[in-house]
Amino acid sequence: MQHGTAATVRSLADDVRSRSDDDLAALLVRRPDLARPLPADLTALAARSSTRASTVRALDGLDRAHLQVVEAAAVHGGPVSAADVGALIGVPPHQVAGLLEDLWLLALLWRSPEGLVPTRTLTEVLGPHPGGLGPPRPPGRPGPDPEAVRDLAAAAPARAAAILARLAAGPPVGILGGPGRDAGEDGAAGEDGAGWLLDRGLLLPADEPGQVVLPREVGLALRGGRIAEPALHRPAVPATVRDRDVVDRTAGGAAGEVLSRVEELVAAWEAAPPRVLRSGGLSVRDLAAAAALLDLPPPAATLLVETAVAAGLVVDDGEEEPHWAPSAAYDTWQAAPGGRRWALVARAWLRSTRAPHLVGTRPPGGTGAVNALGPDVHWPVIRSLRRAVLEVLAREEPGAAPLGPAVAGVLAWSRPRRLPRDLDGLVTAVLREAEQLGVTGRGALSTAGRALLGAGGERDATDHHAVAAAMEAHLPAPVEHVVLQADLTAIAPGPTVGALAELLRLAADVESRGGAAVHRFSEASVRRCLDAGWTADQLLTRLAAASATPVPQPLDFLVHDVARRHGQVRVAAVRAVVRTDDPAALDEMLASRRLCALSLRPVAPTVLTSPVEADVVLAMLREAGFAPVAETSAGTVAVPAVARRRAGTRRPEEPAVVRTVDEQLAGPLVATLRAADRPGGRVGPRIPASDPTTSVALLREAIADGHAVWLGYADATGATRRLLFHPERLEGGRVTGTADGTTRTLSVHRVTGVVAE
Repeated sequence: MQHGTAATVRSLADDVRSRSDDDLAALLVRRPDLARPLPADLTALAARSSTRASTVRALDGLDRAHLQVVEAAAVHGGPVSAADVGALIGVPPHQVAGLLEDLWLLALLWRSPEGLVPTRTLTEVLGPHPGGLGPPRPPGRPGPDPEAVRDLAAAAPARAAAILARLAAGPPVGILGGPGRDAGEDGAAGEDGAGWLLDRGLLLPADEPGQVVLPREVGLALRGGRIAEPALHRPAVPATVRDRDVVDRTAGGAAGEVLSRVEELVAAWEAAPPRVLRSGGLSVRDLAAAAALLDLPPPAATLLVETAVAAGLVVDDGEEEPHWAPSAAYDTWQAAPGGRRWALVARAWLRSTRAPHLVGTRPPGGTGAVNALGPDVHWPVIRSLRRAVLEVLAREEPGAAPLGPAVAGVLAWSRPRRLPRDLDGLVTAVLREAEQLGVTGRGALSTAGRALLGAGGERDATDHHAVAAAMEAHLPAPVEHVVLQADLTAIAPGPTVGALAELLRLAADVESRGGAAVHRFSEASVRRCLDAGWTADQLLTRLAAASATPVPQPLDFLVHDVARRHGQVRVAAVRAVVRTDDPAALDEMLASRRLCALSLRPVAPTVLTSPVEADVVLAMLREAGFAPVAETSAGTVAVPAVARRRAGTRRPEEPAVVRTVDEQLAGPLVATLRAADRPGGRVGPRIPASDPTTSVALLREAIADGHAVWLGYADATGATRRLLFHPERLEGGRVTGTADGTTRTLSVHRVTGVVAE
């Protein structure tokens, strides 16, 4: 229902109070910062909407069409109509009527009996030169009419015409004799051009000495009566349309690769977690090692590392010497189905405020390159940019794959006040990350990507399951068998999981990846498996069970040959004893210069001792080319325990953001505001407590409009008094005006609340 008419509206507060419940609910949904925390009443809501911070936030969310209308309203000044704005933009009134209504709904304009009026804060935020036009002529200094302006500009000398063209394009302020104003001429020649324009009233002296300004009327005349070329429609996005099944299969393949590589990365860091730098982050050497392990270029490896940490799978363990170690949540993640695992990783990327593309660059004023997982990778802007890029793709038909420059062009129109530098490069980086993670496939948003973009809050289980189900259908099915070949390779025709993946990771090295991964067996990989406590028979039996073909003879020979030599040299922990059945091997150790640090001493034809710890002796013997194994005090082979390092689970840090307000929540909020706004029989309105910023905004509005206000004021004793106050001047934290016929000066910090009279 409507709670007033335009004829009774005298201010923004009156306008807000006169709105229907539906309009107020729409305002809270479109500008959620106005409801967090909930204002005391509708007057406080209007005051908060006119604060500078809230107005800037609202303007930053406008597209170029709405901004053109806002600038046209500010250029026109005072109440405006659709016809006034349409004339300044150069379009029929009906094309801007809806945009004006939208801006009124956002409380950036308020409806007076004469028309729509921009809020005072809005004109302040736009600055003194809205649309790149100068201020209007002073009342006492009339100038030539628009037709005369165009005639004078056509007849102007070359230097004067150049000045006019530059100032008409904006900004409209010039410096007399400024560099480059008359290219190739000295300052005096430039001043002659400006003097010609000053004499004919096309330029006016500015407030600052030595500056001139192009009046608004002249700028509009030179622009043909329009503030700019119309940009009321979203740019078209040329795109290649691909088959949806191909897009989803491509995205599923990429997602499967991501899950496999994350497991491989965590498995490596489980055994040997990298150190956390003193400044935070991951060292360049450790990042390069991760890239080599995953067979990825550094930018792609950086994305996986950053995403694994963002998803909480890897954390800083918080020890005295901290390391990046798997968290307890990783075990739960690893046991989940593929779709759910991908959903967690993809949502972590979409919600993350970290920008992996910054790794390796040098920040302004920085002394070195940005490290992965370091504090310099934190950049909150990237989160909204990721979502904006995906929303551009989502608005196109399924399977549409636009190029990066086309997406950047749409973003430049959709959010012109929030454009980061190098927009094209940032969009390219986001699209590359989305393709690597499987959010897109062949440049088009996948079905799972659309579900991810439309998912709700972090704890919305229904949406999380929908995202997982959308990807589960397109993930490559895991294989249970591999194909062993005579060239010492094993071909996995799909992703491997569970025990089979652990076996291949332990006994072979990845040679190539893709739809069918190739794993190669070598002496080093077989020895790695034997070092973990396996015997040759156990390894061959397990390979035979995992292979769709018999174990090839070359692989059988390799395993038995390595096993024959494996463990010939044994190290006992007697700090330390080295024994072997081959006396020649001991002689070789004693003669080796690389083992001098061990201080080996023969105590028997087949026994050496060392004052060095057994694990150090074991490592140095392996580096010297021997193949020793550790031995227990009972004389059996010591099988090392499998490293399963886990850091405590930590809740990911969420950056401070304004929580959204949906239509379901907005209804009760409006009802609360409406109830608080009813006077209830009091003498004068209720004066709710408000913060100083809101009080100052209301006082400034009252001074500009010449209206009185009710305010609460805490006196020297601490008691709060109600005053009907007529403010006249606000400066230095004090407001001067009259109350009860007496001039008074009040300290703003003692004002507990303000309500328009």
